[in-house]
Amino acid sequence: MQNPQYGFGPAVVDTNMPTPGSDLCSKLRLTLSARGLRDLDYFSKSDPLCVVYMLRDAHISKARKVEIGRTEIVKNCLDPEWNKTFVIDYYFEEKQPIIFEVFDADSKSQCLADHDFIGSAETTVGDIVGAQASTKFMKLVNNRHTGPYTKWGELKIVAEEADDAVKEVAMVTCHGVKLDKKDFFGKSDPFLKFYRIAEGNSKILVHQTEVIKRNLNPKWKPFEASMQRLCMNNPNTRLRIECFDYDRDGGLSHDYIGSCETTFERLRTKEDVEIPLINEKKREKKGKKYKDSGRLVFDSVSTRRHYTFIEYITAQTRLDFSIAIDLTASNGNPLAQNSLHYIDPTRCNQYQLACRAIAEILAPYNPSRTFEAMGFGAKIPPQGQTSFCFPLNMPSGFQVSGVDGIMNAYASCIRQVRLFGPTNFSPVINRAADIASCYPKDGSRYQVLLIITDGIISDFEPTIHAIIGASYLPLSIIIVGVGNDDFSRMEDLDSDSHLLTLEGRTAQRDIVQFVALRDFLSKYANANEISQLALLAKEVLAEVPAQVASYMNQNGIVPKPVDRSQIQPEASMYPPVNPQPTVPMSQPAYPANPAEFMPQPQLPTAPSAPPNF
Repeated sequence: MQNPQYGFGPAVVDTNMPTPGSDLCSKLRLTLSARGLRDLDYFSKSDPLCVVYMLRDAHISKARKVEIGRTEIVKNCLDPEWNKTFVIDYYFEEKQPIIFEVFDADSKSQCLADHDFIGSAETTVGDIVGAQASTKFMKLVNNRHTGPYTKWGELKIVAEEADDAVKEVAMVTCHGVKLDKKDFFGKSDPFLKFYRIAEGNSKILVHQTEVIKRNLNPKWKPFEASMQRLCMNNPNTRLRIECFDYDRDGGLSHDYIGSCETTFERLRTKEDVEIPLINEKKREKKGKKYKDSGRLVFDSVSTRRHYTFIEYITAQTRLDFSIAIDLTASNGNPLAQNSLHYIDPTRCNQYQLACRAIAEILAPYNPSRTFEAMGFGAKIPPQGQTSFCFPLNMPSGFQVSGVDGIMNAYASCIRQVRLFGPTNFSPVINRAADIASCYPKDGSRYQVLLIITDGIISDFEPTIHAIIGASYLPLSIIIVGVGNDDFSRMEDLDSDSHLLTLEGRTAQRDIVQFVALRDFLSKYANANEISQLALLAKEVLAEVPAQVASYMNQNGIVPKPVDRSQIQPEASMYPPVNPQPTVPMSQPAYPANPAEFMPQPQLPTAPSAPPNF
């Protein structure tokens, strides 16, 4: 609500300032060094410099190789430690290819063709951040040289968060006393708006409380806001707090009760504890008879350190990845080309597209490259009973190695099971929750569960119960809807505006992200498959860093100190992962004629209530 008559300019909603835990984009500082470089000078050692590039628009065919910068030249040295660092934008949900080229400088020329090329290394920003302590070792390769040399040196890249400001979160608890009654037939329904006063006396909305119904002495829920958002990290910045009586028509219809001014510093030091709310119009009208329109009492005001996603990943938080694939009959006969499970050797189906897009982004954050792969809603061998949580990699078990391992297990499973139904989510969520509940309580592991489905949830309430329980665990859930079914109820699980509540239980945090793939594909219909993979990952993974940081901070988990001096090159630590062998395929469980594939699934008895976590 605007109140320019009170001496302030128009209110501005601060849409650019992140809330606590928002890590959609972070700044990374890269520090480079090398050792064992090839000596290309005859009478002295090489004079190395390193040039850093990033591939912009890497998901399209016309990717641009953009130079980020160059290090200084280190004279006469084969083990340089460059002083110049590089600050780049980091997006968890993108691959962000990055290239390092090392040269032996022969002159002061800015033209790289005038210098001797030693070697290059290519990786992604995610691979660097996901390496042990965000420190990656890479062998330099020289594809321009045709001689017998094979060793060109080793590059070391260290990634650190570039935001040097202390990340503080303000924690505020307050209540109102004897607020003015604004409703003719009842009490007021009060809520508060907190504004930061910017230059030019303009107001920037930084927080709004919930509405307390029919109460003149309301107690609002404690809230948190980043100090950056609340006061631009200056505790002496003026804050204006306005109190309103809620009106369901919204906007200017809310009745103004009164306002007050203070600063965060005054609240924290308890100089301001109980502040009168003043209604300027009412004071003008009543004169000396007017005292106030109620009082705002601050019970507790403090700050705490808020740790970021990058700090946890650098401190060795490992992201485990689980996938659950809908194998119900509504997907159609996998042998028919119109089936959602039809495997075309020339392009990915929607299940493969979603799986590969997300798994390839998450893989660098799990050094073991071992993932959980589940199927649900099919009749499985050897007895042919319906299962709502079974290993995709039959008969070897739930674990697969690498992204290719998931894809191979999926292709094999399709030929071994008979699609049936119904579409029950709670068993796979409960399995993921069981695994997450056994993690150490030190923040060393966090799980991301991807569910890919084509249909309406059959066990909606048990699924909500399972999600509410999982919200207290180190777990995030991504749901991708494929096909053309009605996914309206899926949106209810993605509770961005409110926390899930059922039968008196409320989720601790929002852990579900839902995307309907048809909407996404229609939006990017002209993009090639590589572009669609990158754009889909960006769409569904953007909230994961904030969810990881939210869980860790809410549970008081502090990132472990990092000792980079003990880190060795990755080659000695993580042996290459062999591609997952394809499980021998049994005879297809489907008739050759797709028209004959018309199973009529029988709904099983209602599943038992999931455990409370």
